[in-house]
Amino acid sequence: MGSVKDLLILKKPDYGLGEGIFEFSNRYSVFDYGEMPDKIEGKGASLCLITAFFFEKIEEIGIKTHYSGLIEGEKVKRFDELNNVTNRMKIKLVRVIKPDKKNGYDYSVFHRERSNFLLPLEVIYRNKIPEGSSLLRRIEKGEVSPRDFGLKEIKVGMKLEKPIVDFSTKLEDVDRYLSYEEAKKIAGLSDSEFNELKSITLRIDDLITEKVSRAGLENEDGKIEVAFDDGRNLMIVDAVGTPDECRFSFEGFEVSKEFLRSYYRKTEWYERIKKFKGRENWREIVGRPPKLPDNAKKVVSNLYMSLCNEITGTRFFDTPKLKEVVKELREVL
Repeated sequence: MGSVKDLLILKKPDYGLGEGIFEFSNRYSVFDYGEMPDKIEGKGASLCLITAFFFEKIEEIGIKTHYSGLIEGEKVKRFDELNNVTNRMKIKLVRVIKPDKKNGYDYSVFHRERSNFLLPLEVIYRNKIPEGSSLLRRIEKGEVSPRDFGLKEIKVGMKLEKPIVDFSTKLEDVDRYLSYEEAKKIAGLSDSEFNELKSITLRIDDLITEKVSRAGLENEDGKIEVAFDDGRNLMIVDAVGTPDECRFSFEGFEVSKEFLRSYYRKTEWYERIKKFKGRENWREIVGRPPKLPDNAKKVVSNLYMSLCNEITGTRFFDTPKLKEVVKELREVL
């Protein structure tokens, strides 16, 4: 399936929705590189459980998802029916249609097809502008302005008066950010569908913010992936609300996958990423990333499991409290 999840196809989504099983692995990826050299114990099950928790909460507020349940043994169960942890989730599948790659990317197929496909967009919400935010870099380069999002200014560390929705490509070799008009056009969305997409994103943002704040977490930004079901209804797919999809902080300290990015930004390997990313065969050019030291790998493992316990309100893993894990993370960095 990809660098961090595997997919078992039970029924192909040819003429209607298909069925499949996600297996969340202990692999991880940063900077679009692909699979990194280490495995992080407990990560797969933690992300699976957090995603299931949020899918069920999202459905409770009337938004469709591709979630069918968690698999324990051979049974499909709801979140509160689980007896043990699991890294397997049953889902509904849609088609993944790729844009033609010729003289750039040709998205005309998304204007011809009407249903049962993944939107070629990554949909991003932003509540805060942390240091290193891609939005700051785009503003500095003049690619966007605060006015594009209905704001007077955007600066580092700023908590936004109201959340903003942002878009990037999903199915290109290297993701690129899109204006609202570009996002609507390449996905073949009507004005009402595009407005519904933004509204759904903000509702999910509010839900995630509410749930994680109970664990003392701040929901700074995050992303969702969306598809059309077989009736051209918008449906949330992939994973949602996890520390890999969202940027969370605890008492001002990043506790999402951003911790791993911060660690690797101090390496020579990252300097090569900055120089060569986007070129043809850039992954081969930058070479294999360094392995994590054992102490960093252990504390990141505890982070994923502790976040799962505290976000879901269920003690699935025997790990320290989040506050203790964060103290260790600070020492490692």
